[in-house]
Amino acid sequence: MSRVKTAILHLKKRRKTLKAAKGYRHGRKRLIRLARVAVTKAGAYAYRDRRKKKRERRTLWQVQINAAVRPLGLSYNQFINLLTKKKIGLDRKILADLAEQNLALFTKIVEQVKK
Repeated sequence: MSRVKTAILHLKKRRKTLKAAKGYRHGRKRLIRLARVAVTKAGAYAYRDRRKKKRERRTLWQVQINAAVRPLGLSYNQFINLLTKKKIGLDRKILADLAEQNLALFTKIVEQVKK
């Protein structure tokens, strides 16, 4: 029975790891053991932070909406509660954008909700 040599596949795997570790500092960019750990951890952090980013954005939108609603005589939770009662289907991203870009329209929405 003929023997399978895996040297080529082994080198490809190493090159792939080193290519992914390009730009890292010190031995992590050129030593296989360190590069493999660094690339694995980088992937794990990237996966985790893609989900974390969504949480942070939503928190930011809430702060922006609260800052825009306070001068109009409402708090954030009162405003959101009134929005749901009036069945106005604007999400926090759109509301925060309106509060920042188009304050006149946002004020009209708040006045409509207050009625």
